[in-house]
Amino acid sequence: MAEYNPILSAPQGANKNPKRVGRGSSSGLGTTAGKGNKGQQSRSGKAGPYVGFEGGQMPLYRRIARKGFSNYPFKKEYVCINVELLDAKFDDGATVDKAALAAKGFISLKSAPLVKILGNGEVTKKLNIVVDKVSESAKAKIEKAGGSVKTAEASAEEAK
Repeated sequence: MAEYNPILSAPQGANKNPKRVGRGSSSGLGTTAGKGNKGQQSRSGKAGPYVGFEGGQMPLYRRIARKGFSNYPFKKEYVCINVELLDAKFDDGATVDKAALAAKGFISLKSAPLVKILGNGEVTKKLNIVVDKVSESAKAKIEKAGGSVKTAEASAEEAK
């Protein structure tokens, strides 16, 4: 059986001394230090100017016309909460609105999110829901348990 040696070492030839470039012509890597003659890559600093640079030619992203409309700045993002979580955290007869959800730690009032209730799970308690949106399945489950649902969309349509 081989003798146990607790000292680890790399195999021979695995660790090489680094190349010492630019240390005279007799070193083999003097003068241009392995970087060729002149040009962008031979200079010190970053080798390329920026992502998308095409050697001075007008880059593709600038050649192509800007066209169309993006709704991204105006999109509405909802915080989705399932009815099973509401059933677990709220008492029977409670009113569930943004303030109540913030108090229970579901949302942050600082970011002022829009809230949507989804229908995953079951509802056994009578809850009064006042949020921005409610899915059809969640609305059916809440009303079946004896609760009520008011949404911002429905109140906006009533105002018209």
